[in-house]
Amino acid sequence: MTTKKPPVPVALLMLIGIIAISFSAIFIKWSSAPASVQAMYRLLFTSLLMAPFVRPYSGALAKLRLKDWLLLAASGFMLALHFLLWMGSLEFTSVASSTMIMALEPVFIMIGSFLLYKERSSVSAVAGLGVAIVGVVFIGWGDIGLSQDNLKGDLLSIFGTAAVAVHLMIGKKLVARMPSYLYSLIVFIIAGAVFALYNLATGTAFFDYPPKEWGIFALLAVVPTVFGHILFNWLLQYTSATTVSMNILGEPVGASMLAYLLLGERLTGLQWGGGVLVLGGLACYLYVGARIAIREEERQRSYMQEAQVLPENAS
Repeated sequence: MTTKKPPVPVALLMLIGIIAISFSAIFIKWSSAPASVQAMYRLLFTSLLMAPFVRPYSGALAKLRLKDWLLLAASGFMLALHFLLWMGSLEFTSVASSTMIMALEPVFIMIGSFLLYKERSSVSAVAGLGVAIVGVVFIGWGDIGLSQDNLKGDLLSIFGTAAVAVHLMIGKKLVARMPSYLYSLIVFIIAGAVFALYNLATGTAFFDYPPKEWGIFALLAVVPTVFGHILFNWLLQYTSATTVSMNILGEPVGASMLAYLLLGERLTGLQWGGGVLVLGGLACYLYVGARIAIREEERQRSYMQEAQVLPENAS
């Protein structure tokens, strides 16, 4: 692991990032604009903020092959589908239910990695994700007691989570061959273009929104994206991916607290119980993953040390 230190303590930056992404659902709830419009401008404004810093990656851009562009298009489409479904879910269900379900992203990634790459997980990790799935059932059960619309929102969140898992699996393949900054920018632009076409096809207005809505569009780009997701990507040079991934547990907690304070949303006992199971199961999964990653890092370090010693012994 790198010994570099950021100008600000990692723990403080992680807290800032968790608070920032927790505001995403709050801004969406505050807006009366269609989810497709919110997502389009969020991606457009984020792309405009990132574009001035893309020049160092022009060489990598020129090296992209047709296969890379096709994968980028697929990743951008799945990101757009994620935003459309997840942001749409917030019209029907609570912030807590939607964000806790979205935290199940590792479940879909694990399933997809097994089906596509034959990657296997430990029994403990699978058990942890199983507990998290049971938690989602509890959340859905509790939402049924409120209204059918709540259950509809839960289902939209589940499908949206599956879509972002596919987006991330494609991204994992692409960032092995291109800079992550360039990948993110291109995918944001493609996803934004998908929403523009979607809004044109559905006759959704592009510009007829009051100043409050434009302010929310800008906040969605700056707060949860720049000070959330992009900040987490930047932190990867100072800490492990496992540590950064723990923000997946912080978002539903932070979003639920903000929803209670700013929106007056309250949860039923079943929803609270389901949330505890989801976060507990995911914590178990991430802990097991961290232990496996540490053992693999130690194994690789030992192998490299042996490789350096062998030539000396051979002489």
